Amino acid sequence: MKTYMRFFLAVLLAAPCAAQTPTESDYYRIETVPIPQDIVLEVGGMTFTPDGRLAIATRRGEVWLVDNPTIAGGTAPHFQRFAHGLHEALGLAWHNGALYTAQRSELTRLVDTNGDALADHYEAVYSWPLEGNYHEYSYGPLIRTDGSMVVALNLAWTGYGASLSAWRGWMLSITTDGQMTPIATGMRSPAGMGLTPEGDLFYAENQGDWVGSGYITHVEPGDFVGNPAGLRWTSMPESPLDLLPEDIPDMGQPLFEVAHEVPALKPPAVWFPHTILGISTSDIVPDTTDGAFGPFTGQLLVGDQGHSKIARVYLEKVRGVYQGAAFPFREGFSSGVLRMVWDPEGGLMVGMTNRGWASTGRAPFGLQRLVWTGRTPFEMHTVRAKSNGFAVTFTQLVDRASANSLASYAIESFTYKYHSTYGSPPIHVETLPVRATLVSDSGMEVQLVVDGLREGYIHQVTLAGVQSETGLPLLHDTAYYTLNRIPENESIEAASDTPMVRLSVPRDTSPEGASRDVDHILSVGTLPGLRFDTESLTVTAGSRIALTFDNNDDMLHNLLVVQGDSVDAVAIAALRLGLRGHDMAYVPESEAILAHTGLLEPETSQTIYFRAPVTPGEYAFVCTFPGHAATMRGILRVE
Repeated sequence: MKTYMRFFLAVLLAAPCAAQTPTESDYYRIETVPIPQDIVLEVGGMTFTPDGRLAIATRRGEVWLVDNPTIAGGTAPHFQRFAHGLHEALGLAWHNGALYTAQRSELTRLVDTNGDALADHYEAVYSWPLEGNYHEYSYGPLIRTDGSMVVALNLAWTGYGASLSAWRGWMLSITTDGQMTPIATGMRSPAGMGLTPEGDLFYAENQGDWVGSGYITHVEPGDFVGNPAGLRWTSMPESPLDLLPEDIPDMGQPLFEVAHEVPALKPPAVWFPHTILGISTSDIVPDTTDGAFGPFTGQLLVGDQGHSKIARVYLEKVRGVYQGAAFPFREGFSSGVLRMVWDPEGGLMVGMTNRGWASTGRAPFGLQRLVWTGRTPFEMHTVRAKSNGFAVTFTQLVDRASANSLASYAIESFTYKYHSTYGSPPIHVETLPVRATLVSDSGMEVQLVVDGLREGYIHQVTLAGVQSETGLPLLHDTAYYTLNRIPENESIEAASDTPMVRLSVPRDTSPEGASRDVDHILSVGTLPGLRFDTESLTVTAGSRIALTFDNNDDMLHNLLVVQGDSVDAVAIAALRLGLRGHDMAYVPESEAILAHTGLLEPETSQTIYFRAPVTPGEYAFVCTFPGHAATMRGILRVE
C-alpha cells in the first residue's frame, strides 16, 4: 500500500494541472492600501508631490495627502485632508508648486501658503459654463511638456450626447494665468488623457453614441475625433476648425471610411474591443520605469473602470499615423480602475471608484498598488504591421515546433459602425488565412504571412498554440491590432492555407406569431448606477407572461430570466462570448435561460412572452451585458 501511495503521489505531482500554469498574479501582484474607515476615497485624480506624498482628489470633492502609500516597512499610510468643498474633482496634478484639479465648472489651483499641509488658497484659474446635467464631467489637468495644462469636458446626456454649453465635448489647453485655447473636439466621455514618452497627447474614449467601442486617439490641434455634438461651437472665434454637425454622415459606415469623406475626422489609434478588453476606458499611463516594472518599458497601460482591469498597448507609427496592438494585462482590482500613477519605487498606484459606474470589482472605492514580482511572463511583447502580415516579438524564447505550426494561429478582422446609435456590434467580420510562419534565428520573433489585411480594421491576432521554449503557454494569447495604415515595402515571403471559421447566430425566444394571451403583464425599467427599477416580480406557476423591459438608461442593456442558482454561471458565460457577444446579445447557450430580450439601445424597450416555470420557487432576472450582472439583477418569484 505504501508503495502504491508513493507511486500515486509521484504521478500526481508530475502530471500537468491548471495550478501549475502561471497566472497574472505570479508576475504582477496587487497590494491593497488600507484606508481609514471614516474616509470615502472615491478616487478621481492622483499625483505625487515632490516630497513623496500621494495626493488624491475624490469625487466627494476632497483632496487627501497620503504619507507612506507604498506601505514601506509594513507601516500603515497616514491620511491628511488637504482640501474640501470641491465639486466632483476628476483629475489632479502637481505644477509650479501647487496642486491643480478640474472641478465640474473650473480648473482650480490649490495652494498651501504656510506649510501646514492644508490648502488655504483656492483659485479659479479658468471657468467654463455648466448646465447642471449629471453627465457633464470634467477631467484633468494633464501637464504637457511645454508646461501648459489640458482639460477635457464630457458631453451631457439627454437621451443622446449633447453639448449644452460652450466647449462641452472639447479638449482645452489652459495656461497658469488663465489663457484658454481650444485644441480639438469630438470627445464624448474623455475619462483619461496621457502622454507618450515622446510627449504626444492621447485621450481615452468610452462607448456611446457615435462610438462603437472604447479607444485611444492621438490628439493634435484642429482634430475632430468622432462625436459631432461639440461641433456646435466651431463658429466661435477661438475654434481651430470650422466643421459643422451637419457635415457628418449618419449612415452606419465604418469610421475609417467616413474619414475619407471628412478629412478632419481622425480615427482612433488603437481600439479596445467592447466587453473583451473592457467597457469603460479610463486612464493612460506610459511605462517610464526603465525596467523596474518589467519588460514593457515605453508601452502604455490603459485602465478600464467597468471591468476593473488594465490593458497594455504597443504603439507604432506607420506612414506618419499612430496605430498598434492592445493586449490584456492585469485584472482583478477591487473596484473600477479610474486613475493610475507611478510611485517612487516603480510600483503602479491604482485609484478606484464605482458609485453610479458599476464595476466587476464590487468594492465602492479603493486604493491598490500593482507591483512586478521580478518574474518575466511569457507574453507577446509587440505586434508590428508588415505589408502582408504581422511580426510578433516575445518576452521569452519560443518553442520552434509550435511557432512554426500554422495551427497555432488564428486571425480575424472586424470594425464597428459609426453612427448616432449607442455603440455597435462588430461588423464585417472576416477570418484571414495565415499562409506561412517565419521564426527568427534568435527565437524571439515570429513573422506571420496573412492574406486580406484591411486598412481601418481591428485585427484579432490569436496565438493559442504557441509555447515558450520551456513549454509555457502565453499568459495572454490574443492581441488586437488596429491597422490604420498598411506599411509599404515591408513584405514577408508567403505560402499555405487555413480553413475559414464562421460565427454562430443568436437564439430568438420571441418569434413572430407567439401567443399574446397572457396572465401577467409585467414591466421592468432601469435606475442610475446600473440597477433595475424593481428588485422582485411575482407570478403564478405555469402562467403566461408578457414582460416589457424599458431601457431608459444611457447605455446598452438586456434582460434574461434564468434559473436562480445559475445566474452567476450565465453571467460568466456571457462575458466569455468575446467577439461574438454583441451579435448574440450577450445571451450564451444555456439551458438555465428561460427567456430573454435582445440587446437594447438607450431609450428603447422590448416585450417578451414566455411561460413561468411550473415549479414554484425563486428564479432570477439579470442583465448579462459584461460588467452589469453584479448589480443589475432581481428575483422572479413563482408561486
